Amino acid sequence: MPNRGAALTIPAAWALDRLTGARAAARPCAPVRDLLPLADIGAAYAVQSAWVSRQIEAGARVVGHKIGLTNRAVQAQLGVDQPDFGTLLDTMACPAGEPIDVTRTLQPKIEAEIAFVLARDLDAAEIGPADVVAATAYVVAALEIVDSRIADWNIGIVDTIADNASSGLFVLADQHHELGGMDLRACTMTLRRGEEVVSTGSGAACLGDPLAAVAWLAGTARAFGRPLRAGDVVLSGALGPMVPVRPGDAFHARISGVGEVAASFTEGTG
Repeated sequence: MPNRGAALTIPAAWALDRLTGARAAARPCAPVRDLLPLADIGAAYAVQSAWVSRQIEAGARVVGHKIGLTNRAVQAQLGVDQPDFGTLLDTMACPAGEPIDVTRTLQPKIEAEIAFVLARDLDAAEIGPADVVAATAYVVAALEIVDSRIADWNIGIVDTIADNASSGLFVLADQHHELGGMDLRACTMTLRRGEEVVSTGSGAACLGDPLAAVAWLAGTARAFGRPLRAGDVVLSGALGPMVPVRPGDAFHARISGVGEVAASFTEGTG
């Protein structure tokens, strides 16, 4: 059963301290899978939850959740067989059109996604794609800047879960679209760095259907005591391969039927 708020074990507390130290020092750390049992997903989510609680105590506000590892090729690359989820905080949201300070991240990569904004709670005992449609106010094009605190992105499933699903920052487009009869599986995505196409994909690459991905998230988050609520932003997972971010980069993503979104990054101070 999921661990819902129990005190961290000593190894889990060490994992939390290692990840917190990496953030504070702005220096990636060693993986935490030497501290957490490889198959102990519950312990990894407990570390994540403890970190989120610390951010809330410091004044941050939960604004939603993200799904990671929705792409089968990425799962195979990392040796995992399941997606994971993390918590989105208001401190991670970046206004569209404003340059992002690249020094806010350690090892940033960017990916284009479809974001859902919920009109109703999504917390039933059983949740399917139709329930996601009924609970969704609108969808928007989004860019997620994922960022691992683990050196060289040398992550396994417990590493990324403990590290809040490798969350970093996110940008939402201004265009809102009601789902209606939209087939999100058929949406195509093109991500450009400047004029160069650096990633392509489709809705079908996201667990077969972004609606299925959000349904998975809703059920899993509920099981871990963090049900999706009205007003939540849900980043439903990458539509194509993630791309490393370099200081000075400017990206533009187009998702057919959903919209366009852009992000640029400062040159940094180094």
